[in-house]
Amino acid sequence: MTNPLVKLENVGIQFGGLKAVQKVNMYINKGELVGLIGPNGAGKTTTFNMLTGVYTPTEGEITFDGKSIKGFKPYQVTQSGISRTFQNIRLFKELTVLDNVKIANHHLANHSILSSIFRMPSHFKGESKMEQESIEFLKIFGLDVYKDELAKNLPYGMQRRLEIARALAAGPKLLLLDEPAAGMNPQETQDLMELIALIRKEFDLTILLIEHDMSLVMGICERIYVLDHGQLIAEGTPEEIRNNPKVIEAYLGEEVVK
Repeated sequence: MTNPLVKLENVGIQFGGLKAVQKVNMYINKGELVGLIGPNGAGKTTTFNMLTGVYTPTEGEITFDGKSIKGFKPYQVTQSGISRTFQNIRLFKELTVLDNVKIANHHLANHSILSSIFRMPSHFKGESKMEQESIEFLKIFGLDVYKDELAKNLPYGMQRRLEIARALAAGPKLLLLDEPAAGMNPQETQDLMELIALIRKEFDLTILLIEHDMSLVMGICERIYVLDHGQLIAEGTPEEIRNNPKVIEAYLGEEVVK
């Protein structure tokens, strides 16, 4: 392991007397696609929340791109180059598909607030550029034909795609996907696997993925971490995880590995 993009060292968090996550050590190298799995309540989303500034760890250190981000606010984490999706889709449902992506793209705008207030030429030029870039993101996700639709009117699978497109539009180095296949049928899940592989290659992304669909996790992840009761119980390749007795007992079950 040399100069990982992300590193968690003895990271933990306590809520009152409850130790939700304890002494987690993880690393993700640039360009990797890593899975984080475990039973419900294992601490997976809590770990995401610490990575993205929603929670501040009560112990340990988090570094990203060589710098500590422990204690950063969510907007500071985004500005540093980390974007995420959520278990429960969080779109601006009363806005159009295009506007959802433009909002995510907005912090990359290079025209000033004053130029926007006074409607200066640089404002219109910047807005036009942002709109074109947002449409290009929508094309990658097959959503450009829906650009003027309200987000709430999209089918469920398309809403999932839009949330990933919006996260990607923020220009991250690290993309955190929290159960992106939740609620999808097998064909939608297969399409999602191909889409994740595409955007990883196209945008030179590093990806950390929480997912319960083991066909997806085992199919696209290079390494996998396993949490149980807030503690890491295993780390390794998909094949190593599939055959790890602790993981089989705590999470996978015998039927998954047969």
